[in-house]
Amino acid sequence: MANDDVKKQIDHLTDQLNDYAHHYYVLDNPKVSDAEYDHLLKELMRLEEDHPDLKRDDSPSERVGGEPLDYFKKVQHDEPMLSLSNAFDDQELRDFDRRVQQGLGYEPSYICELKIDGLAVNLKYEAGRFIQGATRGDGTTGEDITSNLRTIPSIPLKLKQAADIEVRGEAFMPKKSFNRLNEEKEKNGESLFANPRNAAAGSLRQLDPKIAARRNLDIFIYSVGKLEDKELDSHHESLKYVKELGFKTNEETKHCTNIEEVIDYCESWMDKRGDLPYEIDGIVIKVDSIQAQKKLGFTAKNPRWATAFKFPAEEVVTTLEDIELNVGRTGVVTPTAILSPVSVAGTTVRRATLHNEDMIREQDVKIGDKLTIKKAGDVIPKVVNVLTEQRTGEEKEFHMPEECPECASELIRIEGEVALRCVNPKCPAQIREGLIHFVSRNAMNIDGLGERVITQLFEHNLIKDVADLYRLDRDELLKLERMGEKSTDNLLNAIEASKDNSLEKLLFGLGIRYVGSKAAKTLAMTFETMETLKNATVEELEAVDEIGTKMADAIATYFEQKEVQELLEELKELGINMVYKGPKLQSDVGADSFFTGKTVVLTGSMEQMTRDEAKAEVEARGGKVTGSVTSKTDLLVAGEKAGSKLKKAEDLNIEIWNEERFVEELG
Repeated sequence: MANDDVKKQIDHLTDQLNDYAHHYYVLDNPKVSDAEYDHLLKELMRLEEDHPDLKRDDSPSERVGGEPLDYFKKVQHDEPMLSLSNAFDDQELRDFDRRVQQGLGYEPSYICELKIDGLAVNLKYEAGRFIQGATRGDGTTGEDITSNLRTIPSIPLKLKQAADIEVRGEAFMPKKSFNRLNEEKEKNGESLFANPRNAAAGSLRQLDPKIAARRNLDIFIYSVGKLEDKELDSHHESLKYVKELGFKTNEETKHCTNIEEVIDYCESWMDKRGDLPYEIDGIVIKVDSIQAQKKLGFTAKNPRWATAFKFPAEEVVTTLEDIELNVGRTGVVTPTAILSPVSVAGTTVRRATLHNEDMIREQDVKIGDKLTIKKAGDVIPKVVNVLTEQRTGEEKEFHMPEECPECASELIRIEGEVALRCVNPKCPAQIREGLIHFVSRNAMNIDGLGERVITQLFEHNLIKDVADLYRLDRDELLKLERMGEKSTDNLLNAIEASKDNSLEKLLFGLGIRYVGSKAAKTLAMTFETMETLKNATVEELEAVDEIGTKMADAIATYFEQKEVQELLEELKELGINMVYKGPKLQSDVGADSFFTGKTVVLTGSMEQMTRDEAKAEVEARGGKVTGSVTSKTDLLVAGEKAGSKLKKAEDLNIEIWNEERFVEELG
């Protein structure tokens, strides 16, 4: 065939097969038999193999999975993917409704959706083509899993309209696929997945997309994250719109005119959820009006216009086999119940929290007891009560030790606290837990440095404090078990990249008492450099919003320690950033900025800052950064190698700046 004829044939087969897949996977209304579909797909793949230059990026052959990746790249979300607050009973739903009505001044209508038990993902499309998919991550930064998401048949690779849009959805593994997967793993003598959610998350975080392609995953789209050139008035309208674009939405979604209808909907699914072909763990309730959502706004962690009703916790009986003691990074010794394995809410549970010695005494817990435990959502299982009537007389009393189980130092109970604490700063357990915290996602976020690797490095005496992480030797790492050349290089690259983190990441990672991720961000924004913060007085710290006396004292005490000062000096010499890189406080920027109310597009590469830093600077000055040039764009900032966006801006006669002009305007 001539090249033009081949192209026509490839285009025809691609469009035909995509239409068949949409009817099969999204509409649940097959047009052709599986055998006919497979025959046409093989024909298409044969043509693409002979003419790779004619293969389209929305080809259904993309579903089989591409080449394995070395690692997952980080992705900054254009719009945060915040978690939801929880409601556990009717009264908490009514309290949510009361707060909403107080914020709005009227009674709104709600949209209720099944809360699919899977992995939240963000899908990005430009001109209707799927260009990137990412995990939720910490809400602002996720991982690029585009290759794996392309293998899910219900995710369209090309939309029915050439829209620039980001949508959020829940990728999940149907019960049937989960059971089949575990049967295969059992035959092969492999460990089983505990539940479909873990199986879905594990599948999408495989570096080899072909594995994800074999796992039969699915997705429901539940919201629009970002949309160019179109206004949507309500949530139910946005769901209708994404369905028109070709996305799969959940048919069980319901519009409710008041909170009592919401409660009825939630209660109806408590009994019916077992009949679904997929797992759900609750109901998501959202104010329907987009305008009302904007008015209600957000807290630091959650939207005020949405909540998740969690189904009542499942309770089961098991046996307490032992009590294990764990020393945390702050020295607190926590008892953990070691249980006979039991299935709770779809998860095999072997451990449960006992909190502290007082709780063990209050509940009269003995080793060998029959216990009732419960697990609600992602909460760690906890002991509800002891079935003392089932005792045989062979149960054993448990006594908390007087010495630290890790370093044998004397344990103390600080006045006003119930916890026993090891106060030895050289306690190996505290150091190890502190290292695990330092590299965690909300802290320095170092890929490849999980608990297992940190423990391995610690036990081989390769690290004794956080500074040692930045001195790791490649040859020494290669000697460790399960550390090949590629994984070692990826780990060292991730450690090197973490040096450029903004100050708040380092502050949180240091584990200063009472300083969580939010307080770390506030401190970094206020004082801007480690040096300034380190020298701040208690009075200056207390003057900062959200920093109380207790936290201010803890911060000042921390920086007074000689060991801390030496550690910070070491980190500085090793090249770790000690400066805040995010947007400045609005009060510092001023309200009369050029960018206030302006829509800005950034394109090309920049030398003096990253794209994310530039975006943050614009937003801090009241501007809005979008991903595509339209008639509503006020300014295009063009870095090196600016492409089609620059041409479009010129055609639309939009103001264009180079990087130098942009930086000058930022001041």
